[in-house]
Amino acid sequence: MLCDARAQGGRSTSVSPETVLRVHNLVFGYTEKNTLEGVDIDAKKGEFVALVGPNGSGKTTMMRCINKILRQREGTVEITGKDTKGLTLDEISRLCTTVPATTPLGFSLSTKEFVTLGRSPYAKTWMWESDEDVEIVEKAMWDFGILHFSERRLDELSSGERARALLAKGVVQQPKLMMVDEPSAHLDIKYKIQVMQMLKSLAENGITVLMASHDINLVTAYCDKVLLLHGGRIVDYGTPAEVVTEESMKKVFDIDVRIIRESGVPYILPSVT
Repeated sequence: MLCDARAQGGRSTSVSPETVLRVHNLVFGYTEKNTLEGVDIDAKKGEFVALVGPNGSGKTTMMRCINKILRQREGTVEITGKDTKGLTLDEISRLCTTVPATTPLGFSLSTKEFVTLGRSPYAKTWMWESDEDVEIVEKAMWDFGILHFSERRLDELSSGERARALLAKGVVQQPKLMMVDEPSAHLDIKYKIQVMQMLKSLAENGITVLMASHDINLVTAYCDKVLLLHGGRIVDYGTPAEVVTEESMKKVFDIDVRIIRESGVPYILPSVT
């Protein structure tokens, strides 16, 4: 099962190094003032990349520009070498999926019906659920340990179970790029770790994962790259060991921390005075 993956400090070598996501000089603003400015990203196949920064730094906005929900003012976004400006939303949805932090309250669909919605970009008719769709959905639900919840309503599941359903819905879309917004929000430590193991496993199986997160110690344990954002600009982009430092945490979050290292992986501790 996917949740059997282990935390690793370096990126997997089992996938090819082709570029899946390339963002160049991205500029976006909701008003005359730019919210994002001069953003560059180069993410390879199978890389697990974290977007880290304070609230309002532009993490979610950046993901919405990548999937074309928002239109950038300047710059280019390419997914598997295709410029998204020339793609329809349906075409983008076959390359890229976005997993939100939570599901809407009162969602009345069964868990299986909800996961099956991830196959909608491939629908050919209104009676669109094919044998192939059913097989893909059931396999993903098995992989994420929720197949036995098939007939239960989504809003009857626990937070951890709903998080797995959200990821399964993203996987059945068969994306090259999966963007995940705060996947460990509102989860206890057991489910936080389980979700990170699942995402790491997806990356090891060739999906490029771009994740917005505030859980820095989970980011450093599981992610291959960290993109540090502050005020809509990239402060640093590299491995956790390169990016997560006492200086960078002070600059971006205005806090004093102490860095400890375990097997080369940096973890932050608050400085107690």
